[in-house]
Amino acid sequence: METPVDLGPLSLVPASVAILLAFLTRNTVFSLAVACLAGVLVAGDNLLGFPRLLVSALGNEDFSWIFLLELFIGILIAFFQRTGAILNFSSFIERRRMTRKRVQLIAWFMGMFVYFSDYFSPLFVGSTMRALSDRFKISREKLAYICDSTSAPVSILVPITGWAVLVAGLIVGMGPIEDAADAMAAFILSIPYNLYSILAVMMVGLIAAGILPDFGPMKKAEERARNEGKLTREDAQPLMADELTGIDPYPGIQTSLFWNFVFPVLLVIGFAVGSVTLTGSARPMESFLLASVMAAIVMRIQGIPLAEITDTAMAGIKGIMPAIIILAFAYALNDLSATLNTADYIISVTESWLTPKVLPVLAFLITGFVAFSTGTSWGTYAIMIPIAVPLAFSFSANELDTVVYATIAAVSGGGVFGDHCSPLSDTSILASTGAASDHIDHVKTQLPYAAIIGGISILLYLAIGMTM
Repeated sequence: METPVDLGPLSLVPASVAILLAFLTRNTVFSLAVACLAGVLVAGDNLLGFPRLLVSALGNEDFSWIFLLELFIGILIAFFQRTGAILNFSSFIERRRMTRKRVQLIAWFMGMFVYFSDYFSPLFVGSTMRALSDRFKISREKLAYICDSTSAPVSILVPITGWAVLVAGLIVGMGPIEDAADAMAAFILSIPYNLYSILAVMMVGLIAAGILPDFGPMKKAEERARNEGKLTREDAQPLMADELTGIDPYPGIQTSLFWNFVFPVLLVIGFAVGSVTLTGSARPMESFLLASVMAAIVMRIQGIPLAEITDTAMAGIKGIMPAIIILAFAYALNDLSATLNTADYIISVTESWLTPKVLPVLAFLITGFVAFSTGTSWGTYAIMIPIAVPLAFSFSANELDTVVYATIAAVSGGGVFGDHCSPLSDTSILASTGAASDHIDHVKTQLPYAAIIGGISILLYLAIGMTM
């Protein structure tokens, strides 16, 4: 597609259509497809521009990477199901005198522990905790919320993740930041100012512990699950298909909690952490490939027929397809937003308001809105950091001070905030997938929680601004 010179507010049409239809129809695939078509027409292309958009957006290395990651995750989850590993894990945990509250707290701790990849974390926590949370009648929406709000918020707070490397890499060369070491030091000093991410993770713990009561749509979802035993609403469309959630353990084979569950998980974590140490990248796709292959070898050694292993892998691929389809359309819509310069328009109508006192709060709000509209935190960082951080340095006389640290953190947290509110977000889609929740139901139940934390963050950034 050719890039229009200037579409102004029309550049917001695709994202607006997707978000509006998603909430009205509760059909994410339909909403994203219509939004992509609307965007193609707004861009001045004909109907043939729609397949060209899909080819352009999906026929690249970025989508191929997440496509393969999803496939290997689906296969590994299917292996967990077929060997009874998840049931064994649930039984192991349940013997520790579990309660509804403890199950939610364990999911919270697991989400924080698996911090190195925002893609792995929600899928791992959701898949491993789903059987246990189902047993204690915890709604799928609640599990998806716990998965979502302990993935990206934790990843952006830990300085050895891909998120930290990305943000640090983007600020190299700005002000007195001369190299990667300087950039990482600046990022670390900005972490205490990343108010949204810190408060979001804390709120999950407070909700899980019952210190803060559920409210809004989440309260209704929890009452439905607890009182009626309905883990999802009547017409819900869970992102994980029955081919994956309905896999029964293979009969007559003695399996092992360690070899069928703990060992593959340790491979994923060990490979990912090791690759971060050696290459600076967690490499989750390669981690899941290795774990899937080793899990299959263990299954064969235990006596499960090769044909059964292959069939189980295919069931895993089929089961993960709903999430892949939604991610495909989300990627296409992100590509379309870039073509229409949506982010540039949003920035152009707001950057004239910036002053040192309001820079952090406006950076948070603008970043959040761009992430909400495009469904991507990383893409938003690539747009916003080169704009907001140099402005901060211009206000600080090229010195590293509070306005710079607060601005870096505001952009970092704003991207997560926008992601948590948007049905287009890839990490939220993965949280819905891991929890086997209806995606729009997940977004609607999480939105009030994210909005409250976002509102508190806005007030705190205003307070920080008043001190500068």
